[in-house]
Amino acid sequence: MHNFTSFFRSNKRILMLLLLIFTNGYLFAQQATITGVVKSAPDNLGMPGVSIRLKGTAIATSTDAQGNFSIKIPAKAGILEFTSVGYQTREIQVTKTTNFTVTLTEDAATLNDVVVVGYGTTRKQDLTGSVAVVGVKDFQKGSITTPEQMLSGKVSGVAITSNSGQPGSGSTIRIRGGSSLNASNDPLFVIDGVPLENGGVSGASNPLSFINPNDIETFTVLKDASAAAIYGARAANGVIIITTKKGLGDGLKVSFNSVNSISKIVKQLDVLSADQIRSIVNANGTAAQKAQLGGFNTNWQDLIYQDGISTDNNISISGGLKNCLIACLSVIRTKAAY
Repeated sequence: MHNFTSFFRSNKRILMLLLLIFTNGYLFAQQATITGVVKSAPDNLGMPGVSIRLKGTAIATSTDAQGNFSIKIPAKAGILEFTSVGYQTREIQVTKTTNFTVTLTEDAATLNDVVVVGYGTTRKQDLTGSVAVVGVKDFQKGSITTPEQMLSGKVSGVAITSNSGQPGSGSTIRIRGGSSLNASNDPLFVIDGVPLENGGVSGASNPLSFINPNDIETFTVLKDASAAAIYGARAANGVIIITTKKGLGDGLKVSFNSVNSISKIVKQLDVLSADQIRSIVNANGTAAQKAQLGGFNTNWQDLIYQDGISTDNNISISGGLKNCLIACLSVIRTKAAY
């Protein structure tokens, strides 16, 4: 007993170090790495940004862009919680399995989720306004001269009436009818997040005439007065949000659009001929009026109206040049080095 006490006292530090190593090794051996993938029920695709937490603890992680995850838990036991906005929370019991494939289903009753609208945020249960979206596939086809013509007849409650046949005259747009006698009844236009003043653009009768219809990607129409909560009193007559096309970073994309049209008069006005006018003047006119009569039989409608041929060609190049720019800079630097 005396020898053991002497040995323990002389090797106390060594024994404590060994005890600490064995304890940490035991605790490390108790940890388990749980991996897997989280997919959505409708399309069976990986879900990024899903929160994964060991229930009752602060141990948590999230999925990557492909829906994969990896989390370390103290032991091969516990409950993992999978949560994502707009999806039902799911709990998985961890026992001996260390790899999981978890499928989350959509939850239509998540009214407390935050939704980004315009340049503000609101809860789903507060977003009760009527919203209509018209994309490229739904636009009006044919010869389009102004952007609002692509929206004509595509959204219920939106009336678009041409002001005149003058080029660039624009149209009168009313969303669910006018509501004011003195103030303007025009809707608010928001182009790529920038609201236009209700008074229009100085020097143009139509504020949309500056936009090429081929550059528009979507129209979003906010028809209810609840849009005023986002854009203020200017949105009392509704809001038309215009989103233009943008280049993607997957290489260059060349688009060409050509519209050719022929205008031809279908029916001329039924008017008196020159001989019929002369007979009336000769029967009822004065001598001075009879003296002004000529002998020509000109059909002025044939001279005024003629067949019109028009063409509208648009070519656009879009895309991302990031990789190309980096490569060009590398070449320049290489040449400069030599």
